[in-house]
Amino acid sequence: MNAHSTEVRQKALTLLRNGTKGVEVARQLNVPRGTVSYWLHMDRSKRGECPGVHTPTCHRCDGTPLDEPAYAYLLGLYLGDGHISQYSAHRAPSLMITLDDAWPGIQDEAEAALCKVFPDNATCRVRRTGCHNIKVYSKHLVCLFPQHGPDRKHERDIALEPWQQAIVDAHPWRLVRGLIHSDGCRITNWTTRTVGGVRKRYEYPRYWFTNVSDDIRGLYTATLDALGIVWTHCTRAGKPYNISVARRASVALMDAHVGPKY
Repeated sequence: MNAHSTEVRQKALTLLRNGTKGVEVARQLNVPRGTVSYWLHMDRSKRGECPGVHTPTCHRCDGTPLDEPAYAYLLGLYLGDGHISQYSAHRAPSLMITLDDAWPGIQDEAEAALCKVFPDNATCRVRRTGCHNIKVYSKHLVCLFPQHGPDRKHERDIALEPWQQAIVDAHPWRLVRGLIHSDGCRITNWTTRTVGGVRKRYEYPRYWFTNVSDDIRGLYTATLDALGIVWTHCTRAGKPYNISVARRASVALMDAHVGPKY
């Protein structure tokens, strides 16, 4: 009997519909496992039961609710270490946020934010040397991240749309947290002072943010201004890419809402 005959296929579908696992059906009928999976997929598709077929909802397209704090945090991560791309073989683009393995807690927080912003889509982690890419696939990525474009972020204009700015205004600390978790850090800085003729070393905490894009740095500092955080613009080696927060009261506020990477 031909393994691909109508009779064998019907037997396979009968077993599958009765709950027999695909691997067992393949063994019983001596049919390749991939063939059994294909038959099952086609059968479910014809009956409108294919598990992969669904229409994810979108806040921008149909007004479904959006977890705004999670989105503000995710926006910060995207502006720092994220990018959107689509391969020809994939049906939907992917948002990938690359995060260092030194901070597993941030990787967990990033994936949790993805799940809240895209509740209808599965997330995954792809291991790379010293880091993981936290990913989600969705046809609505550009709806939620209109800053996406063909060039690198620092080579194109980055400006928030009014609806994004409204979310940032409502949840500014979440954006700051995302930006620091991607392109910032909390460090211990030091300086020396002469007191009573003796030169002494003093250490103090400092938040540091580095990004090549003038627009992204401007978004960061504008949000700090709105929060009452005192910051300074630091130029190193002729490159004005660094923003420092070192005043004691400002650091205390940053500690309360951001803290060290973890």
